[in-house]
Amino acid sequence: MTFTKTTEQSSKYEHLEKMSVQELLTNINNEDKTVPYAVEKALPQIEALVEQTVANLKLGGRIFYIGAGTSGRLGVVDASECPPTFGVPFDLVNGIIAGGDTAIRRAVENAEDNSTQAWIDLQAHNINSNDIVIGIAASGTTPYVIGGLETCNENNIATGCITCNAGSPLALTAKFPVEVVVGPEFVTGSSRMKAGTAQKLVLNMISTASMIQLGKVKGNKMVDMQLSNIKLVDRGVKMIMGEIAVSYEEASELLKKYGSVRNAVDNYKK
Repeated sequence: MTFTKTTEQSSKYEHLEKMSVQELLTNINNEDKTVPYAVEKALPQIEALVEQTVANLKLGGRIFYIGAGTSGRLGVVDASECPPTFGVPFDLVNGIIAGGDTAIRRAVENAEDNSTQAWIDLQAHNINSNDIVIGIAASGTTPYVIGGLETCNENNIATGCITCNAGSPLALTAKFPVEVVVGPEFVTGSSRMKAGTAQKLVLNMISTASMIQLGKVKGNKMVDMQLSNIKLVDRGVKMIMGEIAVSYEEASELLKKYGSVRNAVDNYKK
């Protein structure tokens, strides 16, 4: 297999320590501008993964992101934002990071090198064939992630991945691979930069498109969002006012009574 880690190749910029702050920021920004174009090239792969994800969710399945380091943290972030944004159960979208929750804040030594631990971590959630497991690894070589997907494949569990190197072992393992090739980083090998940005963009696409397909958005509004703070309550009240002819006070009472924008509007119309 011919496989080159372009994310590990030398930066095209030299002597970073000699650059001014303006030069550093400009050059980082110039590199960041290339990321959406790399994502665009992967849209057919992302579409296939989302279609499979939606199909599994409609069967009662769940999404599991598995990753290590930056990749694992990004999965945890995306998973944790789905319940408040879309009003879904906390166990519908799950982020699992090598080394456990401790690794969210502090690196756990050698956690990503254990090729059997991901399956153990997934089993703790009673993983089953209705679920889909999406491995996230910029390099495409992380043993924790590859091992997890390999065992999922053996157990008839749908697998996808997000990686930033073409033709990686991870992409060859996943049934629905997404390869966003961003090239060398501004700081050589620092895949928290362009690769991390690319992974975040793709995760946004996967979760948002899937939730919309499941009916969690009406028009362009988060009608099932959790009303967890004053800002969101105010937003919910204004959403209701945009749907039905009521005052702010009436909309506020409806929201308080029915608990969500969707329920308030539906019950008012009835």
